Amino acid sequence: MAHRLIDDSLVIASHNPGKVSEIRDLLHPFKLIIHSAAELDLPEPEETGTSFSENAILKASAAAERSGMAALADDSGLVVPALGGAPGIYSARWAGPEKDFDSAMVRIEKKLGPKANREAHFICVLALALPNGVTRTYEGAVGGTLVWPPKGKSGFGYDPMFRPKKFSETFGEMHPPKKHQISHRAAAFRLFTADQFGDA
Repeated sequence: MAHRLIDDSLVIASHNPGKVSEIRDLLHPFKLIIHSAAELDLPEPEETGTSFSENAILKASAAAERSGMAALADDSGLVVPALGGAPGIYSARWAGPEKDFDSAMVRIEKKLGPKANREAHFICVLALALPNGVTRTYEGAVGGTLVWPPKGKSGFGYDPMFRPKKFSETFGEMHPPKKHQISHRAAAFRLFTADQFGDA
């Protein structure tokens, strides 16, 4: 285990309530005092990075600097090889300012068409940042297939159209504890918690 960077408080550098809720659930065993960027009224920095890692570091660093606490940011997205890797780092932007992921899923389906390869994967990069500028990143991924029409109301984002490999349910149909065991975010969190908390 590397030197632990977190004391007892942590800012989740996100204004997405679904993402914040999922991260809180994953961090629950570690007895941290959790704040979200929205609760602290922290502004959302513009995501100008060209990779998941760059954007995660950008968001975590901005939250750490403004809050004076360790901050954890997640940059994640859906990567569809048949669409040249889109929506990728622009996954949230495809949903527009209203975060309309129903429309974003329709957009993906229209671009794919009926005969395209429907393989896809989710990527998650977690960035941990301190106010002094120290950062670390942790990356997880999960592969699967895109289904149409979308199925399920759990999760958020593109979850209802993504069915992970070896499972018959989409992320949108899965109960959260099940998703937390196999998701891209869960994979990144296993690396993060092993690094920061060891066997705690």
